[in-house]
Amino acid sequence: MRLRLRRPRQLARDLVAAARRDRDEVADYLEAHGEQWEALAGAAPGDAADVLEQLTEEDAAVLLADLAPEDAAEILEQIAPELAAELVEAVPIADLTAAVSEMSGESAADLLFELDDELTENVLALMDDEAEKELRRLLQYPPDSAGGLMTTEIAALPVGLTAGEAIERIRQLHEEYEDLSYVYVVDDDQHLRGVVSFRDLVFARPGASLDEVMVHDPIAVDAMADRQEVAELSQRYHLFGIPVTDQDGRLLGMVTTDTVIETVQDEATEDFAAAVGAGVEETVYTNVTKSVVSRAPWLVLNLVLALFVAWVIEHQTGVIRREPVLAALMPIVATLGGSGGNQSLAVMIRSLATDDVPRAQVPSIIVRQAGVGVLNGAAVAVAAGALTLALIGAGVFESNSEAGQVAIVIGLACLANVFIATLSGTAIPLILRRLGLDPALAASIFLTVITDVVGFGGFLLVAAALL
Repeated sequence: MRLRLRRPRQLARDLVAAARRDRDEVADYLEAHGEQWEALAGAAPGDAADVLEQLTEEDAAVLLADLAPEDAAEILEQIAPELAAELVEAVPIADLTAAVSEMSGESAADLLFELDDELTENVLALMDDEAEKELRRLLQYPPDSAGGLMTTEIAALPVGLTAGEAIERIRQLHEEYEDLSYVYVVDDDQHLRGVVSFRDLVFARPGASLDEVMVHDPIAVDAMADRQEVAELSQRYHLFGIPVTDQDGRLLGMVTTDTVIETVQDEATEDFAAAVGAGVEETVYTNVTKSVVSRAPWLVLNLVLALFVAWVIEHQTGVIRREPVLAALMPIVATLGGSGGNQSLAVMIRSLATDDVPRAQVPSIIVRQAGVGVLNGAAVAVAAGALTLALIGAGVFESNSEAGQVAIVIGLACLANVFIATLSGTAIPLILRRLGLDPALAASIFLTVITDVVGFGGFLLVAAALL
C-alpha cells in the first residue's frame, strides 16, 4: 500500500477509504509509518478517530498505545463511549490509564462506565489520588443524568469580589477553562448564589460587586435529574449552559450547550427505540446477552398479542370460506390502518418529547386528530373501494359476491380502521404519560395490535353482515 504524503485530513480520508477495502493493510501501513500516524493524531484527532473505527480492536489498541497519552485521549474523546470501550480493551493497562488521565472528567467517566468493572477498577487504582477521587465521584451518577453529563471544568468565583477583581481572576483561569460564557458565583460553602455572563461582567463598573451584576437564584438542575429535564430547561430558557448542584445546592458542574444538543439527539433516538420495544440504552455495541434480555420481553408480549389477533380471525373463518377474496383483501385494511396510526403516533411522540402538549390542550388535540382520521379514512376508503371494484371487474380478483358489495365492505373497513388507528396513535402516548410511563414505551406494539384487530376482525365482521 502506498500513500502520498498529504495533509492530515486528506490522509485520513484516504486511509478510511482504503480500510473499507482492506483494513489489515491500513493497520500494517500505519504501524510501519508511525510518524504519519502520530502527525495525524496530533493535528486532526477527529479524523484519526475515523480511521481507528475502521480497524479491528487489536490493531486499534496497538495504534493507540503508540501515541502520546494526550493524543490518545483526544482521539478517544471523539469516539462514542460504547465503541471506545471495545477498542481499548486490548490496550496495555498502563497506556490506557495514561490516556484516561488526560481526558476530560466527563469523557473519562463515560468511557469507564462502559468498561468491564474489573478493568475500570484496575485503571482507577493506577491513577493519582486526586484524579481517582474525581472520577469515582462522577461515576456515581448515571450517564443519562445531569451529573453524568456535566463538566466540572467551570469558572466559579466567590460572592464577595468586585467586577474588576472577577475579571482579573478570570484572566488567570482562561488557560484552564475553555468555556467562560457563564461565570458562577458561590459562597464559602460552594452553594450556588448566582450567575453572570462574561459580557455583563466586562461592561460592569470595575468597583461594582458581583452581587449587583449577577443573576440571583439561576436556573439549575439536581445532579440526579434526567437528561430530558436538562434539555427542556435549556430550550425553554435559551441557556448556553445549565449549572448542576447537589441536594444541598452546592455547585458541582455545568452541562454545556454541545452536551445539551447531544442530549436532544439521544432522547429522540431513545424514543424511537422505546416505541418499537428495543432497549432504550442499547446500541450496536451492546453486549449480546444484555440486548437479548432487553428485547425478549417485548417479543413475547408481541407473540401473546398476535395470538389474540389470530383468535379474532379464527372466529370469522366462515365468511372467508364463503368469499375467499376476503383473505387477499384483509392485509390491505390492516396495512392502511397501521400506516395512518404510525403517522399519528410519530407526531404525538415528537410533540411530547419537546414538551409541546400541555394537559389542557389534550381534548382539542384529540378532536383535531379525529378529524384527520375521518378525512384520511374517507379518502382511502373511496380509493380502496374503487380499485377493488376495478380489479374484480377486470378479473384480477375472483369473487362469489357482487363486486359492488365487496367494494363497499373494504371501503367501510378502511374508513373505520384508519379513523381508529389515527385516534389510537394519538391516545396511546397520552395514556402512557398519564400512567407515569415513557410515552414512547412499546407504543408501536400496542398500535399494531389495535390496527390488526380492527383491520382483520372489523373487516370480516362487516363482510359477514353485508355479504
